Amino acid sequence: MKKIVLYIIVSIFILLALAYGGLKLSSSRDFQFYGGLVTRAETTEKVVALTFDDGPTDNTDEILSILKEEDVKATFFVTGREVKENFENAQKLVAAGHELGNHSYSHKRMVLKTPSFIKEEIEQTDELIRKAGYEGTIQFRPPFGKKLIGLPRYLDKNNRKTILWDIEPETYPEIAADSEKIVKHVNDKVRPGSIILLHVMYDTRAESMKSVKGIIHALKAKGYTFKSVSEIVK
Repeated sequence: MKKIVLYIIVSIFILLALAYGGLKLSSSRDFQFYGGLVTRAETTEKVVALTFDDGPTDNTDEILSILKEEDVKATFFVTGREVKENFENAQKLVAAGHELGNHSYSHKRMVLKTPSFIKEEIEQTDELIRKAGYEGTIQFRPPFGKKLIGLPRYLDKNNRKTILWDIEPETYPEIAADSEKIVKHVNDKVRPGSIILLHVMYDTRAESMKSVKGIIHALKAKGYTFKSVSEIVK
């Protein structure tokens, strides 16, 4: 009986360890089982990519106005569902010359999902991005930055990379709540080739929207220029 109890305890411990390890691997910015993983571009040139996740939404006009005023091109990782619901706003992003990336269709965590689910999430969104008029390379960023085996395998088979980021000020609630702190965080952490992640498409992210001009001004003052993700990871 003691041996059976010990066996059960050891088995539970192993399962918990595997689950914890899988969770850590799914969020890793340094490792994945298949294909290319990009958190920043390997370059000494003072270039950065400004990226926005989610949307498009009714906040599209505001961010486009800011970027136009500052003469900056960005990469928008959009969801297929929101492109479908706000198709004209997706077309506006394309018409303004910005890069559109794929952020899945439903924004569900793409971990422990079937190959058919992963394929449908990505290909539906690709199709909608093309319908909006975008003709460039469609980069892919997983929702919540989560990936494990199935997603990287699909991307690798289709010669696509997993695009993450190296600067995300909104990770820290005390920073995300203050636009000036967001600007300072980005300014302190930036490196040549950095990929900056912000969310500006929802009203709950008003401080992030307010930070965009400050980020652009601060980085331009340091001699940085802004390019799309595709341009800096070539």
